[in-house]
Amino acid sequence: MAIAAVLVGCGGSKQDDPAAPDAAAPAEQTATADPNVNYVQPGAPGEPSRKATPVPTPKGGGFVPADVEFMQKMIAHHDQALVMTALVPRQGSNTSVRLMAKRMEVSQTDEVEFMKRWLKARNFGTEPDHAGHSGMPGMLTDEQLAELKAAKGKRFDQLFLRYMTQHHQGALVMVQELISEGGASESEINQFVGHVDSDQSIEIGRMAELSKKL
Repeated sequence: MAIAAVLVGCGGSKQDDPAAPDAAAPAEQTATADPNVNYVQPGAPGEPSRKATPVPTPKGGGFVPADVEFMQKMIAHHDQALVMTALVPRQGSNTSVRLMAKRMEVSQTDEVEFMKRWLKARNFGTEPDHAGHSGMPGMLTDEQLAELKAAKGKRFDQLFLRYMTQHHQGALVMVQELISEGGASESEINQFVGHVDSDQSIEIGRMAELSKKL
């Protein structure tokens, strides 16, 4: 997938002290070439070599404020998904939906734990500085969540797939926003974001197939 390729391309090395919030190194920071060294670029066949102007090599980026905010918000985003998956065993009736929901529950629980560890290792809390998560892409409204909680059987399965697809699509928007803000350069968060993008994109496709069969 195109976005996954972009994410891998953005990867860099971790900063020396990941525990210090103010030690983040922007991804665009570059190494300085030695002015006392002559750089020679070989010429094409039959042409002489020429002195080349060195191009600074980008250094690996550290985490940036957008990374911290992304992780804090994605914890809340995942928490709502876990509320949804917890309803499936009691209210759903389709075996395939049950199995998919269980896989989502396991993977997103692990991801929440990873995000909390990532934030704590850098001396950040797990909650954003500003209150409220209603503006996050894909989050169910109170009315949608109440509708899902009240449904049973086939109706529940249909709503679960519809609303979880909405939820996953919102997570992909959050990934795209993070990249556009210059985040996901640190190696750990780069790998995590790539996983979220790939995993949830695949699940959106599977939910579309399941929806056709209900």
